[in-house]
Amino acid sequence: MSQYIEVMTTEELAEGEMRLVEVDGHKIVVARIDGAFYAADAHCPHLHGNLWKGTLEGTVVTCPLHHSKFDLTDGHVVTWTDFKGAVRTMAGMVRHARPLRVYETIVDGGDLYVGPQKEPPA
Repeated sequence: MSQYIEVMTTEELAEGEMRLVEVDGHKIVVARIDGAFYAADAHCPHLHGNLWKGTLEGTVVTCPLHHSKFDLTDGHVVTWTDFKGAVRTMAGMVRHARPLRVYETIVDGGDLYVGPQKEPPA
């Protein structure tokens, strides 16, 4: 398990909850959904909003800034922003949609570990 770093016990994170943790100086948001654990970059790839302050619906986390949505299972973009019309088009030219970095997680003996980055979605 040399690539995995212990971040908390499984008891520390309630079902449907997200929490900010630090792994080797890198901020990660950890979520527990339907008994499974997910880990992702703590900041939105759009404009770096604090995802742990956003909302969680199933495996989809919504950024509190511009409501970009990402699926924590693989990081794919569900919705890039809530901008409309020409503003959305211009924003897409400046900052194109890109997935959220997500990380492997494992549970061992009641402890949660975060590991290497998962492959980005195709």
